[in-house]
Amino acid sequence: MSNRAVSVKSVERVERDVMPLVKLMTFAAWALLAIGLVLSLVSLESFSDTNTTLMVGIGFMVGSVHIYVIRTAIHLVHSRNIAKGE
Repeated sequence: MSNRAVSVKSVERVERDVMPLVKLMTFAAWALLAIGLVLSLVSLESFSDTNTTLMVGIGFMVGSVHIYVIRTAIHLVHSRNIAKGE
């Protein structure tokens, strides 16, 4: 029996550029926050759960926070992967 030497090529990882996504999500979060603030301030006179415009405005503001948190998580994971690679 003979032994064969097998060489394994190093696998190159293709890094994705997430900065355009991070910038888009930042812009979207701020835009939704502004829309939510405008909707909430326009219909603030009747502060109740039956005020649809106010509830939609609050929903936009909550959604903007969620988008910003997801954007931050993506940015941090990408930054950690770059730091690990160096």
